[in-house]
Amino acid sequence: GCDASILLDDIDSTFVGEKTARANQNSVRGYEVIDKIKANVEKACPLTVSCTDILTLAAREAANIVRASYWMVPLGRRDGQTANKTAANELPSPFESLDNIIAKFNAKGAHTIGFAQCFTFKQRLFNFGGSRKPDPDLEASLLKGLQTVCPDQVDSDTTLVPLDSVTTNRFDNSYYRNLVNSSGLLQSDHVLSTDNRTASMVLSYSRYPYLFLKDFGASMVKMANIGVLTGQDGEIRKNCKVVN
Repeated sequence: GCDASILLDDIDSTFVGEKTARANQNSVRGYEVIDKIKANVEKACPLTVSCTDILTLAAREAANIVRASYWMVPLGRRDGQTANKTAANELPSPFESLDNIIAKFNAKGAHTIGFAQCFTFKQRLFNFGGSRKPDPDLEASLLKGLQTVCPDQVDSDTTLVPLDSVTTNRFDNSYYRNLVNSSGLLQSDHVLSTDNRTASMVLSYSRYPYLFLKDFGASMVKMANIGVLTGQDGEIRKNCKVVN
């Protein structure tokens, strides 16, 4: 979303956006919130504030509402005029190896709050590694609850489950405490607490909430500076869904 390309809609066969990329479809939500903000901003200051700046500020404010730390957001970005569904399909997946995840998260990203669809972790509940048994590392009471919410049938695939069932609506380090206690939802996150390359960081974040919040804010600033368009590059869209 660093140039607001994720907000662009598909237009027949002439323009392909990123909303239907594997990691985004039925996952990214709240487009209507950005549209409403943009409409109000346009009334006050036409063609002045980019969708990209609005998206970046909205992310900061949303996190702040659920008790995340506050980070400074440099403004002045411009909106991209293209989208890249191929690149969006390369977003980190819960099915990837730790090597791939480390490489991708080194470049961009982090998470602590939100939801995952059952299909992204269901193999841990019923057929871990092709064993036809649950993941033995998954905490027993969590396993039982998840098997109830996500039964082994196709119609439960898109059911949403909180990444953090302890403090679902709070931005905190609880997810890292969950990982240490074998209660992480995604297998790709669970391995972070068991691999020597990442376990110490998970442990530090689980123990020191302010360290996590500080580092998360720094990572958001870093991520928001990837591929930024300024000056005469890009545009300022009037409608976040389509290029001018």
